[in-house]
Amino acid sequence: MTYARKTRFSRPASQYQALMRSQARSLILEERISTTEAKAKALRPFVERLVTYGKKNTLASRRLAMARLGDEEAVKKLFSSIAPRYADRAGGYTRIVKRTTRGVSDARKLAYIAFV
Repeated sequence: MTYARKTRFSRPASQYQALMRSQARSLILEERISTTEAKAKALRPFVERLVTYGKKNTLASRRLAMARLGDEEAVKKLFSSIAPRYADRAGGYTRIVKRTTRGVSDARKLAYIAFV
């Protein structure tokens, strides 16, 4: 699956997909995660597409979500509790809230990504 992205964080495609899969799985199970701002911005379209699959609630969309996530527990939660919340919403299922930087030696910008 291809997404419009500016960077892959200096990783090969397989490692980038593993990163997105892992972050999406954590976001679905925890409903709010803390990560860097760049990773949160890259994760947003990945997760929003998964929620759209959940709203369709067909066998094909469930299989697509399973192929993207690779975790049965996360797919069940996506289809049973998260997607029904956004049945009447046309998009924008996630929110990114910026936090302060880590510290003096590490100036990465941090952010929370959570479901609205």
